Amino acid sequence: MPAGNAVGGRQPVMADVARLAGVSHQTVSRVLNDSPHVKEETRERVLNAIRELDYRPNTAARTLVTRRSQTLGVVSFDTTLYGPASMLYGIEQAARSAGYFVSIVSLRSLDGRSVQEAVDRLRDQAVEGVLVIAPQTSAVGALAHLSSVVPVVAVGAGAQSRVPGVAVDNEAGARLAVRYLLDLGHRTVHHVAGPANWLDAQARRHGWESALEALERPTPEPLAGDWSARSGYEAGLRLAEDPEVTAVFCANDHMALGVLRALHERGRKVPAEVSVVGFDDIPESSYLTPPLTTVRQDFGELGRRGLELLVEQLEQQDSTPARRRQARQRVLVTPELVLRQSSSGSR
Repeated sequence: MPAGNAVGGRQPVMADVARLAGVSHQTVSRVLNDSPHVKEETRERVLNAIRELDYRPNTAARTLVTRRSQTLGVVSFDTTLYGPASMLYGIEQAARSAGYFVSIVSLRSLDGRSVQEAVDRLRDQAVEGVLVIAPQTSAVGALAHLSSVVPVVAVGAGAQSRVPGVAVDNEAGARLAVRYLLDLGHRTVHHVAGPANWLDAQARRHGWESALEALERPTPEPLAGDWSARSGYEAGLRLAEDPEVTAVFCANDHMALGVLRALHERGRKVPAEVSVVGFDDIPESSYLTPPLTTVRQDFGELGRRGLELLVEQLEQQDSTPARRRQARQRVLVTPELVLRQSSSGSR
């Protein structure tokens, strides 16, 4: 029988596989559920029959029997920002590798009601657990009051989240950048900050401040940005007018791009007069003029770690209370400083 053909004008069912393989219905079920209690020769016959018939298991029926949907939910928000989009991609890739499907709900805002409704909607789809991409303060508040009978893991929520979570160590990354610029001989480092309602922006600003304070250096007033190159450009125009500015740490690479453009237009040479460091290491960073020194965070790794932590939470559900208490609650991903030509010693 050619692969993919229907059986008698209908899609093949488990009984057709059993008939072609010469085994019982129960044996086919054991093979599909990867039971170890099937002889290898029998397993191969069943798998060959499945391939020949192009049989697809009834997922709904299988879920009723095993009480496992092999589906995880993801709550995200509408954004074209590089970081959250890359996290989502990393989650999808990790889920596929772990044998899970992913169902995604994208929200306009991460307020408490919207997040709760999204989780409830995913539970109606029989997901086994939920990942919430939660980089904003509103999301942390939503997670604090979230009601769910399935495990929930926050991605990008930092240490403030009350649910298990995975985040980049943004403070450490900012300290790396600032300490590097100070070690080059700069007296202080100016900062173009991200939006105040973003946890990443808060942590990076705190890391910048703490690095300066630790070495008793002046702390200039930070300039507010919104992650966009335009806001970085506007901040860069202001910085370019101050001859005392010799080093700038930007809370992301897009704003650093704007700063570079503004400094160029105002005749401030980078890095001869002003050193610039970004954060994220977006794919374009190494192609800017000059190539951008930046703090690299692996967004794909962040998504993968989030998926791994959620799977751990699922496995802990069947364990003893003592083991559940020992389950990991927080995972920090360490960023690294990538040196390029946009930074040099102060002159």
